[in-house]
Amino acid sequence: MEHCLFIHGFTGGIFEISPLAEYAERRGLKAHTFTLGGHTGRRSDLARFGRAEWLRQAEGELTELAKAAAAGVHVIGFSMGALLACHLANRYREMVKSLTLLAAPVFPLNPGEIVRTLGKPAMLKNYFRKFGSTPLRANREFNLLVRESFTVYPGISAPALIVQGTRDHLVKTRSASYLQQHLGSPRSEVLMVEGSGHLLCYSEEKDKVLSEVLRFISMEKNTGME
Repeated sequence: MEHCLFIHGFTGGIFEISPLAEYAERRGLKAHTFTLGGHTGRRSDLARFGRAEWLRQAEGELTELAKAAAAGVHVIGFSMGALLACHLANRYREMVKSLTLLAAPVFPLNPGEIVRTLGKPAMLKNYFRKFGSTPLRANREFNLLVRESFTVYPGISAPALIVQGTRDHLVKTRSASYLQQHLGSPRSEVLMVEGSGHLLCYSEEKDKVLSEVLRFISMEKNTGME
């Protein structure tokens, strides 16, 4: 059985990738999800964790899952989870069989761009309420992870699928092309999802996203480890 490790995003939770995890399970894959430290919905909890703890936690989940997956693990990361997935693929090349990066924030949008892309007052209010309540330390840790991730992209050897929405209000669309050009992966694909925002698994094109990710994993499941 093919094993998949799913990693959610910053200030989010398993719900962000659960449609894809459940879809994978229905098609005979073993899907494993977990909640990153501090992501309880309580501000005080998030303030206690940072990128080092999140990466250690993801490493622990991968190494434990790899014990039951002799052929390697398919790692799927969403948003900040995609950055953590890149670090795993760089550090544990023998364990990561394929890499799927959903809305990877290589180049996050700045506040001015967010205002222009969100547009609707209700969406703006929700965004600033969410991120305004995020501890400064957590935001700083996220931004440091973004910057530090540039050093790991060239060292990745796993085949990669990069998925990016064209109307993502949190990630610049050029993040996708940058990854394809700078990942060390011998095989990489880019899927641009027209009209999709940040939450790819809930977009109007979610069926396409789910099926394309499973197609990619199925294509890689019988290939040998790089």
